[in-house]
Amino acid sequence: MDLLALADFNLVARHGGFGRAARATGRPKATLSRRVAELEADLGLRLLERGARVLKLTQEGRALHERTAALLTEIDETAAALASGGERPRGTLRISAPLLFAQTAMGKLAAGFALRYPEVRLDVTAEDRPVDMVEEGYDLVIRVNPDPDESLVGRVFLRDRLVVVASPSFQRPAADGVVPAVVRGTAARRAEWDVLGRDGNGRIAVDPVLALSSLVMVRDAVRMGVGVARLPVSLVGRDLAEGTLVAWGDAGGPPIELWALYPSRRLLSARVSAFLAYLKEAFPRGEPEELGAMLG
Repeated sequence: MDLLALADFNLVARHGGFGRAARATGRPKATLSRRVAELEADLGLRLLERGARVLKLTQEGRALHERTAALLTEIDETAAALASGGERPRGTLRISAPLLFAQTAMGKLAAGFALRYPEVRLDVTAEDRPVDMVEEGYDLVIRVNPDPDESLVGRVFLRDRLVVVASPSFQRPAADGVVPAVVRGTAARRAEWDVLGRDGNGRIAVDPVLALSSLVMVRDAVRMGVGVARLPVSLVGRDLAEGTLVAWGDAGGPPIELWALYPSRRLLSARVSAFLAYLKEAFPRGEPEELGAMLG
């Protein structure tokens, strides 16, 4: 496969047409058209549907563009870095981060990273949904306890745990009482929660009286004394230290792990490597108190 023809195809695909690509780059339109035609002939595939006014990628063309555009960008960046005598992070770094982590920490992390690496344009999206990194063009995804995925590799950079908390004014009921609770998500039925503490392990029966979509909202409601909740130590550490909330005990269950993930088939770019190193610097021990310190 002719890499120069492939690069011209991606140029046309990115700009949405031969004319736009030619105007954006100063390349002759006829040259771009010829090279894309040669690539189609070489592959034996039609990559573009050429209409009178509209140019669209075929299914094969879209797949080729999605799978090769990032690789060609990395090749260009590597060549530029070698030519300049060093691999300095540059270009766009697209990151998807979970909502709570984005709200509590990503603003400060992004600002600090941008100040250190001014040649990197950071683009961060806060979302909890699963994403297809290759198809959606993300360079790095941060997720909590992600499912195993053979197409992704990564590392844990932060661990947290859940604690059962309540307002100091909230009276703990008798052993057989039912406790009002605030939960994240849709309304739930009565349940039993584990409470692991110094005085031994136990369980409490809870009746969800509020169902909220954000853990920050859950914390604020618990502060008002409406009930108990299971919240990350990183989110309530300051409240516990100041006495605005009290811990009844750990909530048990598996640890909360924050992973930084990237596609296994891509070369690790300088900008991704730099951001991974920055995360390690921001959370050297990977403990929840380090995240809690960013809530300030």
